[in-house]
Amino acid sequence: MKVHVLQHVAFEGLGCIETWLKERRARVTFTRFYESTALPDVDDLDFIIVLGGPMSVNDELQFPWLIDEKRFIAEAIRCNKAILAICLGAQLIANALGAKVYPNREKEIGWLPLYSLHNRSGIRLPGSFEAFHWHGETFDLPPDSTLLASSVACKNQAFQIGPRIVGLQFHLEMLPSNVKALLAHCKHEIKPGHFIQSEAQIRRSQSICCRVINVLMQRLLDQLTVDLTGC
Repeated sequence: MKVHVLQHVAFEGLGCIETWLKERRARVTFTRFYESTALPDVDDLDFIIVLGGPMSVNDELQFPWLIDEKRFIAEAIRCNKAILAICLGAQLIANALGAKVYPNREKEIGWLPLYSLHNRSGIRLPGSFEAFHWHGETFDLPPDSTLLASSVACKNQAFQIGPRIVGLQFHLEMLPSNVKALLAHCKHEIKPGHFIQSEAQIRRSQSICCRVINVLMQRLLDQLTVDLTGC
């Protein structure tokens, strides 16, 4: 399985996905936009992982590589590649397909609950579950997508396009080290809010919560790549 990872900042990495990839002996390459903006040929790939980042998909003047990244993602979708997109990644898919990305009415930061919607033929998520959030923007659902999950503060939390593309506004990949890195770089965003936990609350819950969400991530990856086994 040939996997390419789109990484936007050094402190938002693969988390538990790295172990999953190693166990499957995947051949993994990266575009780390903070180092190089070179992108591979989509035809050479089986699976694309689009990670999060603190920038907005609308920040094309500040980060002009976003334009090429959106084109790359749109091409990967046209070529029916398997794609998992997380937080900024989900917003990039939506925007690449013409949907709007804009500030949500509330920021969500911390370990917060979600509920999944009935999706008989697609990716299966628990009826209700808790995941890690760190976002202030939301998106309109892209064309031909199915809504998978919502939260009280944000309706469009996860979507699926066909059998092989999933966008998650929330994080299931987080390890305690990833939580620590986000807090180190972005804790200035932690301000009083209805859906913003304190740094102490986030740290207190991280060990147990990470183990739970990592199991969900592994199941999701298995579902998304079931036809790629042995590639």
